[in-house]
Amino acid sequence: MPETSGGKPSVLFVCVHNAGRSQMAAAWLAHLAGDRVEVRSAGSAPGTEVNPAAVEAMAEVGIDISAEVPKVLTTDAVRESDVCITMGCGDTCPVFPGKRYLDWSLDDPAGQGVEAVRPIRDEIRALVEGLIEEIAPEAKA
Repeated sequence: MPETSGGKPSVLFVCVHNAGRSQMAAAWLAHLAGDRVEVRSAGSAPGTEVNPAAVEAMAEVGIDISAEVPKVLTTDAVRESDVCITMGCGDTCPVFPGKRYLDWSLDDPAGQGVEAVRPIRDEIRALVEGLIEEIAPEAKA
């Protein structure tokens, strides 16, 4: 696994609106891996705010994402990341040689209540835990 100049792997989570899945994934990775992994998230067509149900679902597990804002996907964000994980954004993510690309097929929490978002949150946590085992195993909490 290539590493950024800081000596730690970097991960970019991408979904269409950067309002639900990618925000939850970034929060889980930052929470579980701490400062051992550089975390970014972005959207191919960012929304105006983070999904309130995603904010509530993450708050239930003690992670506050209420201050996060959707960010636009840039070529630089992909270029600067070792692993790019897409979540239903298709082929809008630019591809660079030497990067690792994963696609996580997850339900879109947009427009759903917290009851529907909880299982997505928990599935993302399991995927993130597996990712940490691969790229930064000593960082697992």
